[in-house]
Amino acid sequence: MKFKVPQFLDIEDKLFGPFTFFEFAYLAGGAGIIFVIYKLLPIWIGIFIIIPVAALTGCLVFYKINNKPFMYYLQAGLNYYIGDKLYIWKQRLVKPEDKKDEEIVMPPKISNIPMISESKLSDISWSLDLETKDKNEQ
Repeated sequence: MKFKVPQFLDIEDKLFGPFTFFEFAYLAGGAGIIFVIYKLLPIWIGIFIIIPVAALTGCLVFYKINNKPFMYYLQAGLNYYIGDKLYIWKQRLVKPEDKKDEEIVMPPKISNIPMISESKLSDISWSLDLETKDKNEQ
């Protein structure tokens, strides 16, 4: 016995022409708010409220991001903005075992290299400085 598997479950039905029920509700609600503002306020004051309401209505009805309605992202943004945020700073405590790892490991000594004392090293450095100055003056 064969059964038909329903497909396209994530696509909403178009009830009012090219609009789904929610798109039509956003469009009717936005148009109603714009009409009320137009009737109650003078046009030069109301235009500053009508334009953002019209833009929001247009985004809710027509604008999709990654094939998801704008309302999805608007709702997620409002939930983030209004919701509680938990900021945790966890101080890292240094254990004595960790300090052993951080110690500088000296390379093994090579016996062929002669050891130079601090005073001998400064004498050699001084003599090199004098030789370079003499060559630069000539």
